[in-house]
Amino acid sequence: MKETPQQYTQRMVERTEGKHPLTVQTATAKKLARLIKGVPTAKLRKRPAPDRWSVGEILAHLADAEIVGGFRMRLILGSPGTPVAAFDQDSWVISGHYNKRDPRKSVEQFRAVREANLALLKSLTPEQWKHYGMHAERGQETIEHIARMFAGHDINHLQQIERILSGK
Repeated sequence: MKETPQQYTQRMVERTEGKHPLTVQTATAKKLARLIKGVPTAKLRKRPAPDRWSVGEILAHLADAEIVGGFRMRLILGSPGTPVAAFDQDSWVISGHYNKRDPRKSVEQFRAVREANLALLKSLTPEQWKHYGMHAERGQETIEHIARMFAGHDINHLQQIERILSGK
């Protein structure tokens, strides 16, 4: 059963309870690099099941999602209240050829874009954290909420990668 946008939001936010979103986000790139260090590319590209993403596909997804998140935040900061488009992550896996991407390059792309996004977030005024956009599926989302969602998204996929690599 596919979860609703509201269930997804709740699941991501719950993962960050008791954690500071920017602290989580700051640590993610190093954790990803550490998790895949020494793991053969073939293993990173192997799907744990036909309907489940490989570690390499997850890493490519994280890299692309970081670009999307950065764009959304910049859009909102430049035009508060603006509409924010959703995207179909499963179609991006196929259309973006995630299965052929170099997993280590995906981590490097993620790291570079994440650093830029964190620099932006750290520069914001308290008022700017309250700026919001209207997400096509989830409704009003502030910059503060987006930062929390991305931290939960990080935790979610780090745990997923750990499970895949441990064979569980």
